Amino acid sequence: MYAVIEGIDTAGKSTQLNLLKSKYPKAIFTKEPGGTELGTKLRVMALNGEAKSKVAEMFLFMADRAEHIEQVIKPNKNNTIISDRSIISGIAYSTQLKIDQLIELNLIATDNTLPSHVILLELTPEELKYRLSQKENDSIELRGIDYLLNIQNRMKETIKKLNINYIFIDASLKIEEIEMKIEEFMNGK
Repeated sequence: MYAVIEGIDTAGKSTQLNLLKSKYPKAIFTKEPGGTELGTKLRVMALNGEAKSKVAEMFLFMADRAEHIEQVIKPNKNNTIISDRSIISGIAYSTQLKIDQLIELNLIATDNTLPSHVILLELTPEELKYRLSQKENDSIELRGIDYLLNIQNRMKETIKKLNINYIFIDASLKIEEIEMKIEEFMNGK
């Protein structure tokens, strides 16, 4: 199983990933971007704004994704892999191109390797506004609620277009309820 947890900032991915680590102690836990040595360097370059062009930035993240598939996903295909983000986020956050174009490019980068399970933690505008008000916001979060909700909608559209096995979960539910829904989904219930 290659399962990924997706969601915009503050959706609760980290909380759920930590809970999964105790339930799946033998699983391979990874992340995009930055799940490999090269990926860590590419992530720093992208997040530090070294690429002045948005298209160049997109290709840095795609290079990270290609390396991640080759170094982490393919060698562990017979294990349970659980990833913080994936091709879904890569496509959703690359707003300079149409989703269909991004899917084509990302399928090249991933050698057509897609997650078997996608969990999207979904926030309402009200819940997102509240969560952002409770913390110091990073450069992505400072782009605002409309920007983040657009990314969330792009994630949903990408998941549907890729025709991947998925579940959308209301991220405002109690942590334990979300945990149970994820477990049932991953166990095929």
